[in-house]
Amino acid sequence: MEEFQEPSGGTDLLEGERHAIALCLAPRPHRIHQVVGDRRYTGLYAKGDISIIPAQIPASYRAEGDDHYFHVQIPAQFLQFVAQSAVELDPARLELRTVFRVRDPQLEQVLMLLRSEMHKGDGWVGQLYVESLANVLAINLLREYSADQPRVALYKGGLGDRKILQISDYIQAHLDRSIQLADLAEVAGMSQFHFSRLFKQSMGITPHQYMLKQRVEQVQQLLKGTKLAIAEIALQCGFNSQSHLTKHFREATGITPSRYRKS
Repeated sequence: MEEFQEPSGGTDLLEGERHAIALCLAPRPHRIHQVVGDRRYTGLYAKGDISIIPAQIPASYRAEGDDHYFHVQIPAQFLQFVAQSAVELDPARLELRTVFRVRDPQLEQVLMLLRSEMHKGDGWVGQLYVESLANVLAINLLREYSADQPRVALYKGGLGDRKILQISDYIQAHLDRSIQLADLAEVAGMSQFHFSRLFKQSMGITPHQYMLKQRVEQVQQLLKGTKLAIAEIALQCGFNSQSHLTKHFREATGITPSRYRKS
């Protein structure tokens, strides 16, 4: 994920193993000249407009006026993995369409959430959330912008009690480590996309929110039950620093860790 603010000008985009999505953030519309493979587009781009460039296709663009956009690159291998595990689509037949300018409120919302998380830089705590958003982004691309329209398999009823307990035990045992969405999905025995949906359906919150809640509760226990320094507690509970812990602890409880310990 990258964000660019650039003056008038152009650039060549080297073809590679990543699909590219660009969301226009410029406050004023401006004219763009784009070339993707053998296709060309010249026209205005305004805030909220999205373009999609498939992997393995050379591309270039030139902007007339100040340009501001959020750029996300998705490894082709990741999209193939999601296609195979979450939707009824043969990854060998996967082909994204070139899109020069489209308005897609759902896709824009996911991109803006990714942008917000990029600016927060929450380390381990934010990683699970970003992975969840990446899976939602991939499903949206496969469903709306692939040459073959796949069908998303649906699971109903949420996760069973046994799986919820297994997930909870796993998170509790690994609070001091970087927990990835793939780890939790593997414990549940399903794709990352389906796991995220069913977990929220069962628990009412996302896996990221649940993990953060567990970490804050563990911090509360250590603050009251031990004399460990707050910085050490932060690391034991998966936060990358005392200030990182304080930020999330205050958001969850309304007070700082030091005030909680004294109360």
